[in-house]
Amino acid sequence: MTSFISAWIWSERFWLPENVSWADLERPPAGVEYPRLQHMLCHAFPLAVGVLLFRLLFERLVARPCAHILQIQAGAPRRVQPNAVLERLYQSNTCPDTRQLEGLSKQLDWEERKIQRWFRIRRNQDRPSTQKKFCESMWRFTFYLVIFIYAICHLWVSPWMWDTRQCWHNYPFQPLSPGQYNYYVAELAFYWSLMVSQFTDVKRKDFMIMLVHHLATIFLITISYGNNMLRAGTLVMCVHDASDIFLEAAKLANYAKYQRLCDSLFVVFSISFFLTRLVIFPFWIVYSVLFESWQIIGPYQAWWLINGLLLVLQTLHVIWFYLIARIAVKAIFKGKVSKDDRSDIESSTDEDISSNGSKNCQTSKLRDSSHTGVLNGETHDH
Repeated sequence: MTSFISAWIWSERFWLPENVSWADLERPPAGVEYPRLQHMLCHAFPLAVGVLLFRLLFERLVARPCAHILQIQAGAPRRVQPNAVLERLYQSNTCPDTRQLEGLSKQLDWEERKIQRWFRIRRNQDRPSTQKKFCESMWRFTFYLVIFIYAICHLWVSPWMWDTRQCWHNYPFQPLSPGQYNYYVAELAFYWSLMVSQFTDVKRKDFMIMLVHHLATIFLITISYGNNMLRAGTLVMCVHDASDIFLEAAKLANYAKYQRLCDSLFVVFSISFFLTRLVIFPFWIVYSVLFESWQIIGPYQAWWLINGLLLVLQTLHVIWFYLIARIAVKAIFKGKVSKDDRSDIESSTDEDISSNGSKNCQTSKLRDSSHTGVLNGETHDH
């Protein structure tokens, strides 16, 4: 039964061009090595654990001291008065409506205003500090910068970077280079580490979206390595890493309260996003995978799947750029980038507390939906 399922999942008719078998790829000529998925996975999983451990050391020994230098403090939140009744309700509803407030007021003999204040302070306890968000962004900024530099050094001397038709000549019998292997293992390990750390990182409202995104990214990296589509795969990953560097840099400037630098970096991010995701990616890479591969090797079943996923990704790029452009326009003409309220600290002052609890919560929700969630948010759109 297990062998039947494995044969069905790794069907040669689906994953490989006509007249090519997995056995062909397992017997390369002397001095040549083809990708073997089990080899990469055996290295990627332990490396993902190493990435998690290295990240902890990096945030403690590098990012946190940088935060102190920039005077970004952890800022312990104000603690609420313990109350079992309110805590039980908070676990299921962080913003009680008017009817619930009236019932709690009678049950506890508290003024509704005091109950509103309790819930507001309690919500602040669960919100991350600016220092924590700074450390997370500094880690991602460092990884994207290092991996992008490594990718450019490898691709700059690769003929398929300058002539994308080289991605398909003699496919899939293309030798695996150490640079390709290292790049793929590093990217896969990084995204596996994100899968784990997402449960301990700053919680945001797009948690499930990012979880699905990380799973899709891991799937694409795995299948492109398994059927030896490494040349196009390295180009796709490099193009996506480029703009993320400026996004994380803009976040760091935002957390450090360097508003002008933040605005400038965000505009640079917007331009780089446009060039890499809306120009280079569709007209250079997707064009090659869609048309040049058709001309050279012809379509096969997995070809339709991979091109379909790339076109879906391009559609997301257009949507994301529309949202990004709205913020960039505000940064240029209004002088300040909009913030994302998904993880901002709420004020707990009495003056900010509305006399109507449901109105207060609705206002917060409307404010959340009015922003695109880029600077203080988690943005991985590979």
